[in-house]
Amino acid sequence: MSFAEPATTRFKPLTWDDLSSRPRPTPDATITYGDDHMQKVDVWVPAGSGAHPVVLMVHGGCWQTSIADRKIMDWIAGDLRADGIAVWNIDYRGVDRAGGGYPGTFLDVAKAADQLAVHAAHFRLDTRRVVAVGHSAGGHLALWLAARRRLPTGSPLHTTDPLALSEVISLGGLPDLEATARSPDNGCGIAVVEKLVGSGRADPYADTSVPRLFPLGMPQTLVNGREDRIIPYRMATDYVERARAAGDQVDLVTVPATGHVELVTPGTDAWLRTKQLIRTALKLSQQ
Repeated sequence: MSFAEPATTRFKPLTWDDLSSRPRPTPDATITYGDDHMQKVDVWVPAGSGAHPVVLMVHGGCWQTSIADRKIMDWIAGDLRADGIAVWNIDYRGVDRAGGGYPGTFLDVAKAADQLAVHAAHFRLDTRRVVAVGHSAGGHLALWLAARRRLPTGSPLHTTDPLALSEVISLGGLPDLEATARSPDNGCGIAVVEKLVGSGRADPYADTSVPRLFPLGMPQTLVNGREDRIIPYRMATDYVERARAAGDQVDLVTVPATGHVELVTPGTDAWLRTKQLIRTALKLSQQ
């Protein structure tokens, strides 16, 4: 499961065009939680009366709206819906959008997540079974949602009653912002991290970087492609070591012959493994 050796066979990674060329499924509803065009959530509701277990989904794109929005997750959202799992696919203002960065991006993610409880009855969602799943930069944000109970009381991001999560799964994520800011090969660059955490503050990582909030007291799983050329593999292994040392329950699932796009592409080995993890976390039988 963890710290696997690199695959020895030649590997050609999937591209975003490979994914986006597929027929795109569509959500059942979209809700608005603010005035900005990005302050929306797509809701994917399975057939049946419910109450449906839920994946709270967080897209990546280097925390930048110009790179990606929630629609990049449509294919796996549709795949989960077909398997009887509801999806709460959130969007948020990136650092390149007015109001984004600190604290706006974090406040958007938090508010979008908390709206799940507000609308749960209408969409027949089971708030006792919610797993956060984030890809790439969204992996950081999903882990941060799991850490909200640990935010310092003086932070503008602090809240007293955040949405309860059962588990969090990071797919090729950037889990440690401080490590990301020290790593020019992180796939997103260093400058974007400063925009995300804010400048001119005494400690900009105290309420934004997940390891500062350890222990999260919640199961965490990192799923990483061993041939991911966008997010360095060491970011997963380093995070796991730190989280375990802090007393958290953390697993690392390493998928050989897998890059970055495979993690959110239905039918790949990486996504099939992730669905198994999701079903286990939601206490559903395996298919």
